[in-house]
Amino acid sequence: MQDWLQMTAADLGRGIGAGDIDPCALTETYLDAIETHEFKDRIYARTTTPRALAEAAAAAERAKTGHRLSLLDGVPISWKDLFDTAGVATEAGSNLLKNRMPEIDALVLQNATAAGLVCLGKTHMSELAFSGLGHNPSTATSPCVNDTTAVSGGSSSGAAASVAFNLAAAGIGSDTGGSVRIPSAWNDLVGLKTTSGKLSLEGVVPLALRFDTVGPLCRSVEDANLMLAALEGSRAFDLGGAAPQGRRMAILETVAMEDVREAPLAAFENAVVRLQNAGAHIDRIKVPEVETAMAQSTCVYTSEAYGLWRDAIEAKPEALYAEILERFRLGKGFSGPDYVAAWAVLKSARMAYDRATAGYDAVILPSAPILPPNLELLNTDHDYYVSENLLALRNTRIGNLMGLCALTLPTGVPSCGLMLMAPPNCEGALLRVAAAAEEALS
Repeated sequence: MQDWLQMTAADLGRGIGAGDIDPCALTETYLDAIETHEFKDRIYARTTTPRALAEAAAAAERAKTGHRLSLLDGVPISWKDLFDTAGVATEAGSNLLKNRMPEIDALVLQNATAAGLVCLGKTHMSELAFSGLGHNPSTATSPCVNDTTAVSGGSSSGAAASVAFNLAAAGIGSDTGGSVRIPSAWNDLVGLKTTSGKLSLEGVVPLALRFDTVGPLCRSVEDANLMLAALEGSRAFDLGGAAPQGRRMAILETVAMEDVREAPLAAFENAVVRLQNAGAHIDRIKVPEVETAMAQSTCVYTSEAYGLWRDAIEAKPEALYAEILERFRLGKGFSGPDYVAAWAVLKSARMAYDRATAGYDAVILPSAPILPPNLELLNTDHDYYVSENLLALRNTRIGNLMGLCALTLPTGVPSCGLMLMAPPNCEGALLRVAAAAEEALS
C-alpha cells in the first residue's frame, strides 16, 4: 500500500478501475501518511477526514458496480486553503480570515467531486496568495522536498509539498503570477497555469481577479490533463502519439534569461539539448515588448490586490505578516488613470508578443531563475526576502502578463523546472507539447 503514495493519479485511477486498489484503503493510507508525517502541520492546514472517507466509500461502491464517474474516481487530492469547502474553514493562509466558514464548495471543487475525486484537506499557502516564496509566519511555512531548510515556493506551497512528500496524489492551487508553477518547479512536479477565465473562480478567495487562475500540481502531464478536465467538468484532451519530432519552440531571451543562476541555467540548457536531440527545432528570440509589459507589473498587480483588500487590511493591518502588508500597500501609490494606462500598454504588448511567437508550438524558458531560498534568511533579512521574492516570480509572471497558458516540467535536476508557454485557451495544444517534452526529458 505504501507504493500507492508514489503513484500518479492516473495510475491510481487505473488500479481502482481494474479492481486492484480499493478507494477506501487508498484514502486511509493517505490519511495515515498525513497524520504520521513529520511535516504534517507545515503542509496541511486541516484535513477533511469524514468527507474523505465518505467520498472514498461512495467511489468504492461505484467501482464495484461499474458506474465510475471518471478515470480519477476515488483518487485522493489536496486543496489550497483558498478554495471554499462547505462547513470547513477556508482562511487563505491569513489571520485576517481566521475562522471564515463557507457554506458551499467552490465550483471547481464541486466539479472535481462530481468526477469522483476525494478531498483529503486544505493545504497551507502564502498569506492571501501574495508571495512566490511560500513563506508564511502567520500560519505555517511548507518545506521544499529537496531542501527542508528552504521554502517550497508559493503561493501554492502546501499544495506542492503535499504531492512531493507523498501526502496527496495531486494538489489544486491557484496561479496569479506563478503560484502553481514556482512550487511545482522547486518540488520537481508538473504544474499547469490555465488561461485566465478557463476555470471558474467562484468560491475562490481572490487576489487579483484579472490574473487569478486555477491549476493542478501533479506527478505527470497526463495527470495535469485529467485534473484539468475534472476541474472544468469536461473531457480530457487526447495526448496519444505526442512526440517531440518536428516541434518548433522558441527560447525567450528578453528578460527571462537575465540573472538566471548557475544551477537553473545549466539545467535549462541541458534540457534544450535533449529536446533538440529528440527532434525539436529551437530558435532564440527577443520580444522587447515583454520588458515593456514587465514595467507595468507593479501597477496592475498591486492596484488590483489593494483595491480588493484595502478595507479589510486597513481595518486590521496587524493581522498581516509585515512583508505581505508592505506589498499590498504598494497599490496605494497608483491612481485610476495609472491603472488604465498600464493596461493599455499591457494590451499592446500582448499583441506584439502574439505576433512574434505565432509560428511556434511553445515558448520555453527556465521556470525560475533561482533555487528555493533559505527560510532562516527570509526571516532575518528584509532585502533578501524582497529580492528573492521578485526574482522567483520573474519568469512565471511573463505568462500571466501576456495572458498565456503555461506549464512547468521537471528537468531531472532538483528544483529546476522547464517552462512551456502557449497562446491563451490553447491548453490542449500545450499539454500535447508538454507530453512530448516530458518524453524527451524522462
